[in-house]
Amino acid sequence: MNIRLAKPEDLPHIQAANLQNLPENYSMKFWMYHILSWPQISFVAEDNKGRIVGYVLARVDADEEDDIGTRKDLDKAPEIHGHVNSISVLRSYRRLGLARKLMLLSQEAMSTIYKSSFVSLHVRKSNKAAISLYRDSLGFRVDKVEHKYYGDGEDALYMRLDLPKQSS
Repeated sequence: MNIRLAKPEDLPHIQAANLQNLPENYSMKFWMYHILSWPQISFVAEDNKGRIVGYVLARVDADEEDDIGTRKDLDKAPEIHGHVNSISVLRSYRRLGLARKLMLLSQEAMSTIYKSSFVSLHVRKSNKAAISLYRDSLGFRVDKVEHKYYGDGEDALYMRLDLPKQSS
């Protein structure tokens, strides 16, 4: 197995893995925007034949916003944080630690390159395996429940992990 930074030419394979594994799907424009805007924090896992078998797609935001996109506290300097938009590993490659490795690489890059203070993600309330990975293996905590977050009406857990402070 090989884990490396994602490249624009990987996008059709990343999108195929997303379509195969997850009910939430994104346009190619969405994927491209993330890869080009934050090229150091999205990664792919390849098998020994070079096929993409997993990925993590992430972004960096400045400060938290309210429901209409306005910064919550204008008196404070913006807080930089990472957000995992999507992570997936093909079923036949699960339980090998790939998702954990992908997440750790992305988190490290968020922290060291962008000086992110925390990383967040959304996960389906019913996705017990992912919740266990995030909470038990990676140290995330549930920050809040977002009711009817997903298109089918399922609630999402908004999870957060505080990252170590990086010296400037």
